[in-house]
Amino acid sequence: MENLDTILLSIKNFLSYSIYDSSTAHVTIGTFLAIIFAIFLVTYALKLIHKIVAVKLPEEDKNKFESIFIFLKYLFYILVVVAILHASGVNLTLLLTASAALFVGLGLALQYLFQDIISGILIILDQSLHVGDIIEVEQKVGRVFEIRLRTTRALTRDDKVIVIPNHKFLTDSIYNYTQNHKTTRESINIGVAYGSDVDLVTSLLKEVASEQKNVLKNPKPFVLFEDFGDSALMFSLNYYITDSFSDPKTKSEMRYMIDAKFRAHNISIPFPQRDVHMYKN
Repeated sequence: MENLDTILLSIKNFLSYSIYDSSTAHVTIGTFLAIIFAIFLVTYALKLIHKIVAVKLPEEDKNKFESIFIFLKYLFYILVVVAILHASGVNLTLLLTASAALFVGLGLALQYLFQDIISGILIILDQSLHVGDIIEVEQKVGRVFEIRLRTTRALTRDDKVIVIPNHKFLTDSIYNYTQNHKTTRESINIGVAYGSDVDLVTSLLKEVASEQKNVLKNPKPFVLFEDFGDSALMFSLNYYITDSFSDPKTKSEMRYMIDAKFRAHNISIPFPQRDVHMYKN
């Protein structure tokens, strides 16, 4: 019995051995071991929660959940350490007060980081953006391929990656071409010479749209007589597609076809002209 008491006393003395001692903090080996054990326990619990939740999520939402999970994991670690230190008698109030200037400086330096993280969480929770969406930001069109907690990554039409800080989705106006559905309406503007047969022009433009495989048959393409321009009659060919990301290629093919059909029917595409009158004194 005395041996057991001696062992327990030795363990108690060992756990009570001070690692750091000051007027504001008293950290022992026991405190240090308690922190390690708590982190290990939290890690195991979070892995279990992660496994249960991830199985039930759709594939497209798993990346979003990973971003939130990583953030929450580190948040739990911080809370556990703070709770154990407080329970061990560490005066956190004095530590926080002494570090107030440091925290203010860090807050100013990291304000955009936290703004991005909060924005990322809101984007993930309200489902306002999905992987595969076509967006336009700062006059660049891209297809979203990754949503992280701080940034969103999209592939532009010229195969370049644009990294977008998440706070821009809350502070700036950003077009989401596929927010409601994948079908979008596109248009091509074209001018023809005054005196052209407008009915023939309309018929040829509709014919071009019907012959283009990427253009949907329903809703039907339509032509608008936009305006009487300075040098031309202005028309627009409006059509619907399901892949707005590759629309520039579709527009290019349709322009080739329009030019060929207009030439075959003697419809000219004018260019701006100016008459300069010179007077001699």
